[in-house]
Amino acid sequence: MSNQFRELLKKVGSGKHTKKDLTRSEAATAARMMLLQEATPAQIGAFMIAHRIKRPTVTELVGMLDAYDQLGPKLQPLPDASKTVIVFGIPYDGRTRTAPVAVITALLIASVGVPVVMHGGDSMPTKYGVPLIELWQGLGLDFSQLSLVQVQQLLAQTGLGFVYIPKHFPQANGLVPYRSQIGKRPPAATLELIWSPYGGNSHLVAGYVHPPTEVLFREAFKLRDQTNYTLVKGLEGSCDLPRHRTAIIMVSKPETPGGFECLKLHPRDYGLAGEEVPLESTKLLLREIETLLEGKPSELIKSAIWNGGFYLWRCGICSDLSTGLSKAEVMLTSGEVAQKLIDICSLAKSLVSQEIKQKNSNITIADC
Repeated sequence: MSNQFRELLKKVGSGKHTKKDLTRSEAATAARMMLLQEATPAQIGAFMIAHRIKRPTVTELVGMLDAYDQLGPKLQPLPDASKTVIVFGIPYDGRTRTAPVAVITALLIASVGVPVVMHGGDSMPTKYGVPLIELWQGLGLDFSQLSLVQVQQLLAQTGLGFVYIPKHFPQANGLVPYRSQIGKRPPAATLELIWSPYGGNSHLVAGYVHPPTEVLFREAFKLRDQTNYTLVKGLEGSCDLPRHRTAIIMVSKPETPGGFECLKLHPRDYGLAGEEVPLESTKLLLREIETLLEGKPSELIKSAIWNGGFYLWRCGICSDLSTGLSKAEVMLTSGEVAQKLIDICSLAKSLVSQEIKQKNSNITIADC
């Protein structure tokens, strides 16, 4: 048992009237000790549920992010320092009700030269929704086979990278079983949305469900000097803009007194309003994505255009939303995005093949 961790646990778990908030340093220590399994399983589980009940403060969230930055993987800044990498923070426990289009958005943005980094793991409690890794694998791109060095190469050459938590951040993956055992999302599920595994200039994009979370994120960004961000009240807490209602989005605007602006975008104003495409199964979703990539009309392609157009505008590729939507439609129906996927898959397979040949060569030399 860790006596040091026990003292931190006592502060957050002492009840309504005697609990105390952790300092940034204390929160970082607590997160680090959990990631390194220096605290016992009983202590880790108790901390997670106690901290959830107490609710993490901005300072505590930032402290825990400090620990993730210290122990987690970091993709190195790209050679072209002028490029800003878009980092999508999407809930690790995935989607269960509505069809996600984030992988298409990422391909579309990467196609115009804006680098994109995503991160996540396997099917995860408490929702056990469809994880991004399964969608990429279903499209022929298996990031679970790539080392962090290879992900770096892929990002540099194609503009798309994915940090696979079980392989690239095993310490964080070691905390996954606790989510199932306590039956609730721990505070780490919140910080994952605004954690960045990229070490250079980034534009963080995160989704949220409850308005207090959006405020928490903005305050955390202030303490971490993150001045480029987009926060979306998205579908199931994701970064996907809804089509059945007004999209509410907070965008950073450092030049204004508050440092941000609230956008309310009505899909009906652009002829894209409609019901969300239901998520019936991963297999069916992949078929719908393949149809989308072929440029055929569908409700899902409307969602992809709505999201792709917004992010093209938000990333500065297009001067206004209408232009972004038009460009997204052309890119999807012309096969440009589909070709980008083919190019990325080809390079990824080549990197894996090169590694296998290198290993076989080393074995042969060793045998001799």
